Amino acid sequence: MAVQADRMAALGNEARLSIIKLLLGALPGEMAAGEIGRQTGIPNSTLSHHLERLRKEGLVQSRRDKQWIWYRANTGTLTDLISFLYHDCCGGTGVELKTGG
Repeated sequence: MAVQADRMAALGNEARLSIIKLLLGALPGEMAAGEIGRQTGIPNSTLSHHLERLRKEGLVQSRRDKQWIWYRANTGTLTDLISFLYHDCCGGTGVELKTGG
């Protein structure tokens, strides 16, 4: 449960939540750090800190390509987090988590 609490704490920051929303919108693709900064308005001086926190918690994945670092939302971890919350709130009653609209 501590891991899930750490992930929720990471998402509890407005800047990091904006990054996750942006990366989820870019799926199945990925985005370069500079583009994330431009689209979110997060200054470079703090962007790397936020991206590293999300990466450390497993919420995003990154890869280096020459001088660029590319980021992608880690949907597996995000799905696990949502399932954890949903299961916990329903007390394991067997109610299915529905996705989509």
